Amino acid sequence: MGNANRPRLDKMDLKILSVLQRNGRITKLALADEVGLSPTPCYARVKRMEEAGIIRGYRAEIAPEVFAPQIIVWTEIVLRSHRYEDFAHFEAAVRRVPEMVECWAVGGGIDYLIRFDVPSIEAFQEIMDGNLGRSFSINRYYSYIVTKKIKHDSDRDLSARIQEQLRGAAQKAEARPPSPLPRNDAE
Repeated sequence: MGNANRPRLDKMDLKILSVLQRNGRITKLALADEVGLSPTPCYARVKRMEEAGIIRGYRAEIAPEVFAPQIIVWTEIVLRSHRYEDFAHFEAAVRRVPEMVECWAVGGGIDYLIRFDVPSIEAFQEIMDGNLGRSFSINRYYSYIVTKKIKHDSDRDLSARIQEQLRGAAQKAEARPPSPLPRNDAE
């Protein structure tokens, strides 16, 4: 998305996003109170950000390890062939395997980086040997078993990052040289 097409956010929008990121279940009234707006304009801002795709949704963060064993395995995959059809076939199959909870197409020495959430190493290996091993021409894969969670995406507050980007964009706009076209102040 180019800079011209990016939705414009002000400090109040960032404040709303920060609160919603910490507590997606907050009531409209409590959100408005926390950010210092009346409910109607606060809700209008939230709706605008939802419609612009800034707010994608509201979810509960489930801890599956509480009720069942869970092992996270990150796997690098390189396909044998790099034709469009091979990539499309692989990506369609990934969407059908529920244990593959994230899949990223990446540049560099590998084709995909995949996160598996599985109950055991054996379950992971069955997926690799079964579904993927037979269905695709995987040239090679490397797997990394997660031993400890250090930081997770939901731990970050995006408003500080957005605020920094806004500051950078404003500084660039101020630093632009004046237009070379002469102005006619008489008009």
